[in-house]
Amino acid sequence: KVGFFRETKVPTTFIPAPEWADTLDERVFKSVDVLADGLRPLLSDFPILHTQDCIAARAAARVRDELATHDPHRPSVVRTVHHVDDFTTEALIECQRQAIIEPDELIVVSREWQGRLMDEFGLEASVIYNGVNTANLAPATDLDRAGLRASIGADSRFLFLTVGGIEPRKGTIEMIEALAVLKASIEVSPLLAIVGGHSFQDHTPYRTAAFRRAEELGVSMEHDIVQLGTISDRLLADWYHSADAFVFPSVKEGWGLVAMEALAVGLPLIATDIPVFREYLTDNETAILVPPGDHVRLASAMRRIMEDRDTRIRLTTGGRDVAKRFTWARAASDHRRIYDRIRTTRSPV
Repeated sequence: KVGFFRETKVPTTFIPAPEWADTLDERVFKSVDVLADGLRPLLSDFPILHTQDCIAARAAARVRDELATHDPHRPSVVRTVHHVDDFTTEALIECQRQAIIEPDELIVVSREWQGRLMDEFGLEASVIYNGVNTANLAPATDLDRAGLRASIGADSRFLFLTVGGIEPRKGTIEMIEALAVLKASIEVSPLLAIVGGHSFQDHTPYRTAAFRRAEELGVSMEHDIVQLGTISDRLLADWYHSADAFVFPSVKEGWGLVAMEALAVGLPLIATDIPVFREYLTDNETAILVPPGDHVRLASAMRRIMEDRDTRIRLTTGGRDVAKRFTWARAASDHRRIYDRIRTTRSPV
């Protein structure tokens, strides 16, 4: 089945993806080729191509550069850089670099990445913060919170939720190590539910290492950690409203949208003390911030959330206030201003 994960209010065109390739390099370059082929027939309808990742940016720049500068169908390419991936092959590192320097306009979702693009690439970028769609996060009218929790064995256990799958930048191994500390120090240990799993990149080696580490520490991937996999927006909202707290020890984020969603629904948040989170989080007021990679401090923060009701209430109140400041309406308005500027500055050569 081909489509978005929710209904859209605008016309859409789907470009079929290429067949799965064995290596990440092959998947990226085949996807660039296929997407470029699909974009060419559409150029007369779209004077601006706004891309969100390395693949789309390279494809859009390719079809743009095939047209002369005075061609009225030559599009302007906008790229939102959410973060820069840690690719390991020279081909992908160069592909990613080109995907940042080739677009006509750059947008980032945090001041942290605005500074990094200037420092690392010498390029200016506009900051447009993400928003939170509170309507999509509302609980189902028939939500059976107790039943949903019971379905994963969280009847009487404190339930931490995290979203992002098992991958290096999400700090999964640190969460496993923190759970081991908690299992050894409290009578009823918490349960961790992980949402997500599908990724264009292959994180199999890291997943294998995470499972091995869990086994070494006596952390059960069934009793202590539950993998919920890729789920619908509707079910994700239900899990947000069924969990007791949100833990997000990520070491690299462009913004951390799921952390903001957790704040919006009133979940006490534990996150890493990295620059991007400090743009909207205040330690001990809107979240508990812990050093990245420090599982002992992470375990301490998790225990504090579990045992200190006043802390949970304070973080819930502060977090909701933060989330109210970030709306998709404001993000849309900011994008509109950039689009209007591009359109007014386009002129035939």
